[in-house]
Amino acid sequence: MKKTTGMDRKTTQKWRPATQAVRGGTWRSDHGETSEAMFLTSGYTYDDAQTVADRFAGDAQGMTYSRLQNPTVAMLEERIALLEGAEACRAQASGMAAMTAALLCQLSVGDHCVAAKAAFGSCRWLVDNLLPRFGIKTSVIDSADNAAWEAAIRPNTKVFFFETPANPTLDVVDLQHVCDLARAHGITTVVDNAFASPALQRPMEFGADVVAYSATKLMDGQGRVLAGAICGSEEWITETLMPFQRNTGPTISPFNAWVVMKGLETLDLRAHRQSENAVALGRFMEERIEAAGGHLRHPGLPSHPRHQLALDQMDATGPIFAIDVGKRDRAFAILDALELIDISNNIGDAKTLMCHPASTTHANMADDARADMGVSEGLLRINVGLEDIADLTEDMDRALAAAGV
Repeated sequence: MKKTTGMDRKTTQKWRPATQAVRGGTWRSDHGETSEAMFLTSGYTYDDAQTVADRFAGDAQGMTYSRLQNPTVAMLEERIALLEGAEACRAQASGMAAMTAALLCQLSVGDHCVAAKAAFGSCRWLVDNLLPRFGIKTSVIDSADNAAWEAAIRPNTKVFFFETPANPTLDVVDLQHVCDLARAHGITTVVDNAFASPALQRPMEFGADVVAYSATKLMDGQGRVLAGAICGSEEWITETLMPFQRNTGPTISPFNAWVVMKGLETLDLRAHRQSENAVALGRFMEERIEAAGGHLRHPGLPSHPRHQLALDQMDATGPIFAIDVGKRDRAFAILDALELIDISNNIGDAKTLMCHPASTTHANMADDARADMGVSEGLLRINVGLEDIADLTEDMDRALAAAGV
């Protein structure tokens, strides 16, 4: 591969996703390094005054300041855009920086946003608290009810915002239906795709306008750094997102960008193997959980109410599922009995992790809001990793037995 081949869309868009994940976006310096270079710099120098003037005026390409451009970050952005099938991508400092920027860059006082009620706690906080503070009206709906999306539309509705699968209840949104509806009404769809990553689901293939990520999750996949990303058309990124990002600065560091690039090289392998492990562990647990009066939800299992839809719009159904064991003390007993699996509120990690959302990821929500979205006191969220499935089932068998399940 030549030094600049990874940045040549005419070539890289012909590559298959696994190749794009390893080589897309790569730009080599004159040293010809095999691993992407890390440019730890805040600013840049110029040979003459006119060069810098032209760059700041937008009349010439080139770096000006690392809040706006950095060679390492640019490589990551190009790689994610290729995997997503997007014209452009801008990396962010964290997943919540991405979600916040994706909404605030395009919503103003008097606008209306329709959001799915099943969402990560901080995403619901944006909808329930931050947006209304700036005079932006919001409505939350059952995202699995196709009719609810159309019923919620107002003359001032500007954005549909949702996750699929949703955190932590694994609700699945009909991407084609919702994106078609939004397009027909001139509404921008913003899809949080963190539970799937572009290795498992590409919402733009169904008509999504903007796809946002916590790249902390599957993209890094090894619990090392915080990162986020926003993908969209070149026009939307340049005219809508960039004025907000340029002046507010939710910028990822070059080091974190480099780490996520390394994670992307194995994303396809990890995401599919973790999905397989999740389905296997879910099958092992499901009958037992139901016999104890609880339930298990994973899109990859036939018991999920939108199982076929998930299969239709995902390449694999993801590493995350949820179980409801009825009561907090039973949920805590399961967590406390684990020996191999970690108690942790992260997801997308190569290690298997479990948490109690009501007391962690959704603890900042009011009790009635948690209940409305299905985050009960007995709910546990499980991120299934790359360990041997036999070891995982043995650990879960022991933990369930200790809790009387």
